[in-house]
Amino acid sequence: MDSHKFIKKVTKKLRRLQYILNKETGAVSSSTPTQNLAICNVGQINGLTEATIVEAFKQYGPLERVLLIPGKSCAFLSYKSVVSATRAFEDANGKLNIAQDEKPAYLSYVESLPESKNDKIWDRLPPGLTIIENFVTEAEEAMLLSLCMFEDDVNSMKHRQVKHYGYEFRYDINNVDKDKPLSEKIPQECDVLWRRLNIDFRPDQLTINHYKPGQGIPAHIDTHSAFEDPILSLSLNSAVVMEFKQKETICVLLPQRSLAIISGECRYDWTHAIIPRKYDFYYTSNECNSFKRDTRVSFTFRKILRGECSCNYKLNCDSYAKNLERIDHTLATKLESQHVHEVYEDIAGHFSDTRHKPWPNVLDFLKTFKTGSILVDIGCGNGKYFGYNREIFETIVARINLIFQVGMDRSFKLNELCKGRGFEIFTGNCLNLPLKNNTADGVISIAVIHHLATKERRLKALTEITRILRPGGLALIYVWAKQQMKNQEKSTYIKQDRKNRKSTDEEIRGASTDEIFVVDGISLPVHINRTDFNHSDVLVPWKLKSENLSKAQTFLRFYHVFEEGELDNLCEEIPEIT
Repeated sequence: MDSHKFIKKVTKKLRRLQYILNKETGAVSSSTPTQNLAICNVGQINGLTEATIVEAFKQYGPLERVLLIPGKSCAFLSYKSVVSATRAFEDANGKLNIAQDEKPAYLSYVESLPESKNDKIWDRLPPGLTIIENFVTEAEEAMLLSLCMFEDDVNSMKHRQVKHYGYEFRYDINNVDKDKPLSEKIPQECDVLWRRLNIDFRPDQLTINHYKPGQGIPAHIDTHSAFEDPILSLSLNSAVVMEFKQKETICVLLPQRSLAIISGECRYDWTHAIIPRKYDFYYTSNECNSFKRDTRVSFTFRKILRGECSCNYKLNCDSYAKNLERIDHTLATKLESQHVHEVYEDIAGHFSDTRHKPWPNVLDFLKTFKTGSILVDIGCGNGKYFGYNREIFETIVARINLIFQVGMDRSFKLNELCKGRGFEIFTGNCLNLPLKNNTADGVISIAVIHHLATKERRLKALTEITRILRPGGLALIYVWAKQQMKNQEKSTYIKQDRKNRKSTDEEIRGASTDEIFVVDGISLPVHINRTDFNHSDVLVPWKLKSENLSKAQTFLRFYHVFEEGELDNLCEEIPEIT
């Protein structure tokens, strides 16, 4: 094909691709050269990687940035100069076969690179991570590598070969058997490392991993109860990029012969992973770079933890989870008594003052019931669904008594408030409802069973609701959700501010993140109001209304916030629920 026909073909194809590019990413194509290029017909969704882009385009000049957008079949790169971008465009457009099925990539100048919420961070380290470059010499590297000539006696894993000293780390249970030390201890040749570090740390467990190019490790956090803090990882024979992730992703280059000290927050609260690939891509302060991985050998040194972990990072702590499992029926009763029942007695009046407007979905549910239906409100609080519901039905059908409604709550003071408003109320516990089988046509339980401390008790409450429902009866149950983000949209709970939130005075924004011992050595974290939930079992503050805010009393209510699908799974355990 002559050059004229080739240019005509590429230009025609680019018009369509540029339109799609703008529609999907907002990137604006430029008819004049810029330092920014778009790869219009291949991206992350087609298997393109940053390293592939750098390897293909670095020959034309220093790269400043490379951008892949998740789920899109396009990519972007930015040179330090327009001259370099022009050289790349003229030489590679329609000729560079990096698109799917080795087809050519089509390039376009763009005014700027689009914003991406999924950008990885390269210019800082996670809190608690230290990288010491050239920690060992080339001679020491060769000596250490000679200790691990992998033969048939080493374990072979899907992603790498591995050998243990001191204690075996069992990947099937993600822990060590602390009572079964290995006969092979950490080689004495490693002693020089501790003297060089000059810290009070002497490991007794070593894992040597042998990674071939293209191999990696899945994202994980080293088991809290297995090892002390810190964990040391020495990279030999090849560099690698490791990804650390918490709420954001930080990419860190581990140079050959460097030592990574993983401590504190990074050790306990950030996952780390090595992406399986043969080329790595990374940023320096000046430009983008890539390199081909060689066989990498890592020496990971740890010290066995005697006893349980006592860290402050409970979300991923197996010792903390084990601690919560100790909450049996007796402890759960004590916890609920102190941090649910007693609290609502203390805050009943103030709580009622802040609970007036019914939730629309609940009212819509109540409207579906026919004349003569019996409705039960389990945990009715101040009875806000009773008065409002009665007005609706009396307006629709002139003062005919359509529905008999009865409510139940554990709080004596809230029940007194309901009785004062003329509602039919009784005192009871959702775990043992004082009602006959097949009594109700409908049940509502709004923000109640999340106050129960164990799965068994939450399941019991659902079973009781099922028991009092007639065949074909309906129940509407609300609980607090742990995830406060859906479809990239923050929940009302997170978004509410002082302008649109009437209950500000009683709720603490600046609550402590400390832990509180509740019953028999069990401790729970204190949640910060109007923020994401980091734990499933928490204490939520309520600040009692007072004229003197500095002297206002704070109460802590227990909540079990539900994971997505958790309530559905509980319901599936009850055969009568369909």
